[in-house]
Formats: sequence, C-alpha cells, structure tokens
Amino acid sequence: MAESKETLQAVEAALAKAELMAALSEATRAKLARQGAACTVEPGKLLFAKGDKGDALYVLLEGEVEVRTSTEAGKDVRIAALKPYALIGEMAVLDGGLRSADIAAIRRSRFLRIGRDQAIAALESEPKALLKLVAELSRRLRHADAALEDAQTLDLGGRLALRLLDEAGESTSVTLTQTELARRIGASREKVNRKLHEWVEEGWISMGRAGIKLAARDKLRALIQQARAS
Repeated sequence: MAESKETLQAVEAALAKAELMAALSEATRAKLARQGAACTVEPGKLLFAKGDKGDALYVLLEGEVEVRTSTEAGKDVRIAALKPYALIGEMAVLDGGLRSADIAAIRRSRFLRIGRDQAIAALESEPKALLKLVAELSRRLRHADAALEDAQTLDLGGRLALRLLDEAGESTSVTLTQTELARRIGASREKVNRKLHEWVEEGWISMGRAGIKLAARDKLRALIQQARAS
C-alpha cells in the first residue's frame, strides 16, 4: 500500500475503531495497514456480489453500504446497513467459501482491502482477536434472527418506528429519504409517507429539508412493543 505516512496513520487509527481490529495489537494493525489496499465504490455499485470468491475482508473507512440478497423473483432484500468502521466479508475469509450476500454502496464509500492470507495470519498470531471475531459473528446471527422475527411480527408502523430509532441512534434526526426508508422496511413510499404524516399530526416527529426529527421517541418505542405483543 503505497501511501504517505499521514495516510497510513489515519488508516491505523481507523482500524483501531473497527470491529475485531481493535482486539489486535498496535503492531499488527500497523502491518495490516501497510499490507492493505485502499479502494472506493460509488453509490449503487457493488463491492462484491453473492457467490464471489471470499479472497479478502474489508474495513469500511468512509461512507455507508448495504448488505442485501435477492429472491428467486429477482427482488432485492435488504439485510442490514453498515457504517464506518464495520468489518465486511469476514465469514468467507474464515471458511474460504463464497460470499453469502451482495455488498452495495449507499453512499460513496472507501475501504481498506486486506487479503485473506494476511487476515488469517493476523488472527493466528493473536488468538484473542479470533475469539472476538467468533463473538461478533454470534452477535450478528442473533441480530439477524431478531430482524427476521420483527419482519414477520411487526406491522408497517412497527417496522418504520424501529428503523427510525435505529437510524437515529443517540441523535434525534434521521436523514434518510422516504424512498430509502420504504426500501429498508419493505414497503411502498406512499404507505411510508402516509404513516409519517400521521405521526407529524400526532406530534411524534417533524419533517423538513434536513430530514426527520424524532420528537417523541417513547411513543415510537411503545408502538414497537405493542406490535410485538399483539
């Protein structure tokens, strides 16, 4: 990776924030930063596709990506969205198998690509990091199971409320467009628009050019709990 000293330092700092990589020693992270290769993916383009060879893992340095797969009818199904400093593609790197899903850029995204041989060598040299990876994969599996259950049990309002709270995190604002929200919960934009305007009238949210502001998070949480209990 022919980069300036400043760029390498920035990559090393990013690796220290990434899942799994934080468990590696500083020396190992510095080595991976030197061995890795930077790459950029434009919005709507794939980092890799389901069925591709798992010859590398990636650390998302900037941007946002979507994990998705397709139904037999050709419809894209969103599994998750990942933000910096997510680790991507580790399953296929561990077992040497093929990619299990598509990774598509939602926004212009920059990655550090680490070859499988380098990644395996780092894990073999530091077993604590390997254990952390196993724990992370277990956490993701539980999250995927919960997401599948929610998709089956929550109505549109419940799914939309859950998505708004997840996207906002610790803040009170969501910058996703209504089209993006609709796609992420598997609904039409028209239905999402109607539900959002209902919540505006209730005083739960407000909408403007800057996005959606959550004014009553407790109401949204209660709606989710009610939908799960019904």
